[in-house]
This record gives sequence, C-alpha cells and structure tokens, in this order.
Amino acid sequence: MALGHTTCAIAGAGPAGLMLGMLLARAGVDTVVLEKHGDFLRDFRGDTVHASTHQLMVELGLGDTFRKLAHQRIHCLQVVTDDGPHTLADFRRLPGKFKYITFLPQWDFLNFLLEEANRFPNFRLVQNAEVTGVTTAGGRVNGLRYTDADGEHELRAELTVAADGRRSALRQSAGMRPQVFGSGMDILWFKLTKEDSDPGGMVGRLSDGQLFVRIERLGHWQAAIAIRKGGYEELRAKGLEAFRATLAELTPFLAGRLEDDLRSWDDVKTLDVQIDRLRRWWRPGMLCLGDAAHTMSPIMGVGINLALQDAVAAANVLAEPLRDGALNDEHLAQVQKRRETATAVTQRIQRFLQSRFLEPWIRGEGKSTTPVVLRLMKRLPPLQAGPARAMAIGLRPERPIDLLR
Repeated sequence: MALGHTTCAIAGAGPAGLMLGMLLARAGVDTVVLEKHGDFLRDFRGDTVHASTHQLMVELGLGDTFRKLAHQRIHCLQVVTDDGPHTLADFRRLPGKFKYITFLPQWDFLNFLLEEANRFPNFRLVQNAEVTGVTTAGGRVNGLRYTDADGEHELRAELTVAADGRRSALRQSAGMRPQVFGSGMDILWFKLTKEDSDPGGMVGRLSDGQLFVRIERLGHWQAAIAIRKGGYEELRAKGLEAFRATLAELTPFLAGRLEDDLRSWDDVKTLDVQIDRLRRWWRPGMLCLGDAAHTMSPIMGVGINLALQDAVAAANVLAEPLRDGALNDEHLAQVQKRRETATAVTQRIQRFLQSRFLEPWIRGEGKSTTPVVLRLMKRLPPLQAGPARAMAIGLRPERPIDLLR
C-alpha cells in the first residue's frame, strides 16, 4: 500500500521509533512509523524499564496508566561468588521517587506507546512493511523505500529516521558505517521455571570462569550465561546435558527443572554482543537513533534507556522545525551533540568492564575469587549508589519539553 508523503518517516517500531513517533505526533507533526513485523511478540528483547523511564512517563502525564501494566520490580543487583552474596547496585539509594528498576515484556511497553500514539490523528503505524533503503535527491535523503504484500513503494518525508536496530537497513543504504569496537563475548538467553520458594531478584553468579545471570520475571526466570565470542558451537559439541550440569552447579535450586526447561538447543537463543557507534549520526534529511546510531553491550542493561533518551532529545529539538517546515542540518547535528557524550562514556564503561573483567573471567584467566570491587562495596555500602545510578538513570537523562499542540 503506497503512502505518498509525510513530514517524518521512522523505520522501526522499537522503543526509540515508537517513542519518537508518539512525541512528534503529540507535537502536531505528521509521522509514519514503518515496522517489518506484524506484531511485537519476540522473546529476549530488552525488557528493562529504568527509573528514568518511569519519571519520563510521569512527566508525559502517563505515569498512572503506565504503572498499571504488570511488571516485576527489582531493588538491587546482587552478585554471588563462591564467598557468598554481594550487592553491586542498590537502587534504593537512587535520588527521586523511583528507587527501583522494573522488568516489563517489551511488547507490552511498545503496545502502551502505540496506544498513546494512536490518540493523535497525525500518527500512523504501518506493519508488515520492511524498509529497504533511502531515497535521495540532490545529495539529501528525501524519504525511504519499503516493501509490503503489494510490492515495493517509496515514502517521501522531510525527515527520515533510522530506528531499525543494530543491523539497520536504512543506515546501510545511506552509506553510514559505524566504528566497531569489538567484543570477546556472546550471551546465551533462555527461560527457566520459577517456583514460589526460589530466592528472588536479579542475581549474577560468578564461579570458575562462569558468569550466569538470572532475572526474576512474573512467572519465570529470564536467564543468561556469557560465553567466549564464537564459542557456541564448541559448547553445543559438549552436549546439552553438560550445559544443564553447569547451570545446576552454579545455581543448585534450579537443578530439578532444567531437563524440562531446556529440552533442546532450540530453547537457547544466542545474542551476538556488539559495541559500535556512528561517527556522525545524521546526513542531510536523515537521523539515526538507538541501536542504529550506537549498538550497546547488554552489560548494565542500558540499551533501551539510551534509545528512549535519544528519542526524547530528538523530539525536543526537531518537533518545532518539523512543524514549521524549517528543519536544517544544524538541528540534526544538535541531537547528536546532546546525546553523543553520554553514549560514548557509557560505551567506554561497558568496554572496560568487558575487556578487563568479564572476558578474561569467561576465558578462565581470572582467579576464582571475589573481585576487589565487590569486597569494597560490601564494606562501604554507599558505593553501591554509583552503579545503581549508571544503570537506572544514566549519565544524561532527558526531560520532555511541552510539545503539545
């Protein structure tokens, strides 16, 4: 189905794309979001809702409705070593009203944003529409191409936004290549049964070169184990029984349910951990946001937070010039300038944690002892506020300006 023309065309209905689409529509900007899937139902997408996101919902007047969505609250992040439990991040030490992070299925979060966006007649979500590339005229991006059941179409737009993830087709078509920082680890995700007697929370287990994380969800455990980059086939070659045995040794109370929960390797999903960032997030007529601008490691669980903050900053800067037909390159550069430093510093922290601690540990190069930083935080609990703030709020939280028209 051909769409013709809009003011802002957004590729990707993830957190960044839908948040930006909703905010621009609230501000009176004609906006079309295109999504290649027909729904949001995909496992092991980022489900973290940060304290800064809760605050954002309050500031948008959506706090009461948002809190009614079923979610799991987490008040601290624990790391269990062979010496016992240690608190790495205590969210109860956060400033402000929201002293926790929550876990909410991403499809529920996206449906919530979509329901709010649909209140505005100048918003449209088009699903089963796969964006394949940009269109250009005179060196400027002036829209995008997409395919649906009726074939290939073009949509013209004053601004085209790539929010289509780490493998952004729009970014690639526009010739924008990120700087890749690399990673020596991958993550295996899977679900495990949760029983009422299980100790709850968000817990990382460190032992003998293994890093196993379990996150309490409503009705199940979301679990992950870190492996060497490219080590999945080697792990599979050892057999599923050996994998289950490793998990049972790390967390004995799970042992009796692993055979039922992990019946085949199809129950285990691989996340290729990447860290990259565009040197320039924009070109005339086009802007990249979220993973399309900067792919984050799952370390600290901050990818969604940065994507949402990108969207808020972009709406704050771009709504008025888009509405008034006055958009220029300086506006696009202003979005990057506002968000780039917080993104770069966060990625440096992630790279440091991976290269100096996690990757040597999973290669078996670290000693099976409690890291010094955990011992220090146990002795000086106020230090637990630093990691909590970095995870739950971020380095530069954005506040929405009054864009309603």
